[in-house]
Amino acid sequence: MEITSISKYKGSTYEVELDGERKLYLHIDIIADNGLRKGTQLEKDELRKIIYDSNFRRAYQYALYCLDYRDYSARDMLSKLVGTYKNETLCREVLKKLTGAGLIDDARYAEKLARRLVEARKYGFRRAKRELLMKGIGEETAVDALEQYREMFGENLAELLRTKHYRLLTDSSDRKNIEKVKSALVRYGYGFDEINSAVREYFENAEQAEE
Repeated sequence: MEITSISKYKGSTYEVELDGERKLYLHIDIIADNGLRKGTQLEKDELRKIIYDSNFRRAYQYALYCLDYRDYSARDMLSKLVGTYKNETLCREVLKKLTGAGLIDDARYAEKLARRLVEARKYGFRRAKRELLMKGIGEETAVDALEQYREMFGENLAELLRTKHYRLLTDSSDRKNIEKVKSALVRYGYGFDEINSAVREYFENAEQAEE
């Protein structure tokens, strides 16, 4: 195959015509890196490599664009790339480059997400861990990210009782409302033992305040 013409298309993209029929749209960097010019003869393997390099560059630039708006776990980024470019092998190579450059870092991603889940949403360990796992974070990495919040889980639980559920906690003998509160806290990711302890302490503090 012979390159019969190279003309500017738009921006940094050029139209490369092969044998006067087939057209490729390549970034100027791909053209320069492969020494392409009018009259260049290309074997099939050479053309396949050029197309792969071009697709790789597009996928990598797309990943950078996505990362400008938010962080991604490795799994979520791979899923996004494959959904757009279909070629899983190519997308895994793009992901490898992103992780190698420190642009995708599951540990860093997990730390940021853990902070939001615990500090802002007041989730307990179980719910926070589940949310991290759903984002593709490995179990060990998820646990490491949450470890620093061990004390805060108890503080958050007490705060939820004081600020979110206090209207249902006016009578320590009102089992129906107390069970409603406990069920809500289970959904937040707290364990039965810590919930029971926090509710008991809540009523003890309330009684002391009245005395």
